[in-house]
Amino acid sequence: MAGLYIHVPLCVSRCIYCDFYSNTDRSVAHRLVDGLCGEMRIRQSYLGAETVRTLYLGGGTPSVLPVPELERLFQTVASLFKLQLEEVTIECNPDDVTPEYAAALAALPVNRVSMGVQSFDNADLKLLNRRHSAQQAVEAVENLRSAGISNISVDLIYGLPGQTVDAWQRNLDAACSLRVPHLSAYSLTYEEGTVLHRMMELGKVKPVSEDLSLHFYQMLCASLKEAGYEHYEISNFSLPGMQARHNSSYWDGTPYLGIGPSAHSFNGNSRQWNVADTGRYLAAIAQGAVDCEVERLTPAEAFNDRILTSLRTARGLDLARLKSDFPQFYDKCMLAAEVSIKAGHLQLAEGENVLKLTPEGVFVSDSVFVDLMQV
Repeated sequence: MAGLYIHVPLCVSRCIYCDFYSNTDRSVAHRLVDGLCGEMRIRQSYLGAETVRTLYLGGGTPSVLPVPELERLFQTVASLFKLQLEEVTIECNPDDVTPEYAAALAALPVNRVSMGVQSFDNADLKLLNRRHSAQQAVEAVENLRSAGISNISVDLIYGLPGQTVDAWQRNLDAACSLRVPHLSAYSLTYEEGTVLHRMMELGKVKPVSEDLSLHFYQMLCASLKEAGYEHYEISNFSLPGMQARHNSSYWDGTPYLGIGPSAHSFNGNSRQWNVADTGRYLAAIAQGAVDCEVERLTPAEAFNDRILTSLRTARGLDLARLKSDFPQFYDKCMLAAEVSIKAGHLQLAEGENVLKLTPEGVFVSDSVFVDLMQV
């Protein structure tokens, strides 16, 4: 089993918090798709004999691509890879999802849509430089359902400057009322190089306190649990059986091929990431090459990946498998785990064969991970 990710680094405008690679020059769309199709031809053997079961078009904003360009991408995928697709996701901005666009997506292999709603408060959306309104987000969900696409995911951001407990609860109530199968929620971060970070440095915005951010997360977990959502990964919630299959593959070690500028790949032994520059990317593809860096994982790095990805999930860390795969690191890891267990941040489950974060441990997960990792 394997996954295929296609990165479309195009946006109409930049959000003030975003530090992902993208640009607003949509005139390169046709050339970009040429490059994406070219890279797929160059790298079609990367996954070996693995069957591709999940396909994810991310960005950027893939929904800015004209439908004929999306059709070209899907045709190329079908011609090059061994497919048994269970989930095909495209990220969309809500204001792109008109009734006509939703119908066009339904005519493609797409069966899941992930939308960056971020907030149901128009003042928040204006601050973040989002180009949709709260009403357009609601209408986008309705348009997708009317077109026959019911597997919908919504992203939210909490901890915005000046956000109150009541405002965040209204966001949660609005999200739950849509009854979409999947929700992701992230704490706002002030990444260097972003407009938001510069605004903070100039004193134009002020981050919420850690205590308030923690309270927002507790509200998130409580509200979604009450609404029937399962908390299956630190930032991800779904109705029963509706977990994101592609994203879950990142957490269970499934190989995946990343296509496009700045896209990452993993084949079980090494990681590869493409240059975060569309011009350089396209120039290399035109020469039959991929401008990228490759890192072969050391045993310690592979062990650290296992810790990080497994403990993020509700499934937890399989200790028998960990000991079998990394006997040289196991004892030291378990000694460190005992400290976190006594502190109430980790717990042994399933007959003491699985290590999991406790609800309290989720809030300090980064430090728990570091304590268990090899340095």
